Amino acid sequence: MTIRVLIADDQAMVREGFSVLLGARPGIEVAGEASDGRDAVERAAALRPDVVLMDVRMPVMSGLEATRLITAAGTARVLVLTTFDLDEYVYEALRSGASGFLLKSATGRALAEAVRVVADGQALLAPSVTRRLIAHFARTAARPHRPLRSDAALTERETEVLALVAGGLSNAEIGERLVVAEQTVKTHVSRILAKLGLRDRTQAAVYAYETGLVRPGTG
Repeated sequence: MTIRVLIADDQAMVREGFSVLLGARPGIEVAGEASDGRDAVERAAALRPDVVLMDVRMPVMSGLEATRLITAAGTARVLVLTTFDLDEYVYEALRSGASGFLLKSATGRALAEAVRVVADGQALLAPSVTRRLIAHFARTAARPHRPLRSDAALTERETEVLALVAGGLSNAEIGERLVVAEQTVKTHVSRILAKLGLRDRTQAAVYAYETGLVRPGTG
């Protein structure tokens, strides 16, 4: 199955570079390009790509706002790309609904793998990003938490799995920690997402910290 990608960046040379890198990878097709956030939202709605590569800083509409609109509409998954390795962008990109966060300095191979991971419905939540997410909530721990959904009745084991997901562990690593099969972990994660009405592991991690269900240092 071919993964269709929309590249959103205000610099033409950057768009062309990503197009060449991804176009050379098997199973990936560049469906189109967008030069600003609003253009990205419109083209995502028209082209229905599987993944949008989204720059953060763009004119007319920021990549973060475009990400919110695209993910809210369910038109595509978003992989945020930026040259700015700053906490505020990491957190806001994930909170806006992005399924992944990658620096533009990443290799072509890493970019293609990130696209495949996100297109497969998984989340690109690298340990470095997870640490930033945890650090953010550690700094803002005194603030009121987002209300926990009244119908979100997680079991004790599901809460335990959620804590480990929020800690950045993979299904295999969680399986090793809990001494259960990886498939069992996948089942737990699927149930957690369904109960909380979330799309992927990234949203689950953000939700876990925002609600206070999981606190910095747990897992």
